[in-house]
This record gives sequence, structure tokens and C-alpha cells, in this order.
Amino acid sequence: MFTKIPKEQKDEIIGRIQSFYYEQTGDEIGDLGAENWFDFFMKEIGPFLYNKGVMDSKDILMDKVLLLEDDLYALKRPLTSK
Repeated sequence: MFTKIPKEQKDEIIGRIQSFYYEQTGDEIGDLGAENWFDFFMKEIGPFLYNKGVMDSKDILMDKVLLLEDDLYALKRPLTSK
């Protein structure tokens, strides 16, 4: 699974990798080196972040379903006995 990132965003991320690398090491990293780091992060770390996002979304959805269930239960009308 590899998510397609728009070119503008990928270029922004690569620029941030280059800045971070320079701040940490004092050395510059070229576009190719930064793109290799980007590919590594996407391949190796991306799935963890993606799965976390899926689970967070599931948790929010389940909370909403429970609230909806409560709202539906509140709409029930009492049965009258004859």
C-alpha cells in the first residue's frame, strides 16, 4: 500500500526533510537523498500512521453510533395497556 501524495505536498515534505537534516547535522542533503528518506518514511512508517488514523476514525464513528442509538431509543413511545 503506497499512498499517492500530490507533487506540491511531496516537494514541501522533501524541503522539510532537507531543513530538518541540516538543522540536526549541519550538512546539506540533496533532493535525491531527501526523496529517499521520504520514500523510507512512507513505506516503513506510513502504514503505522495510516492504521492509527483508521482506528481513531473507527473510535469516533463508534461513539457517534452509540449516541445515535441513544437518540433512537429516546424516540420510542411507551406502550399503553388496555
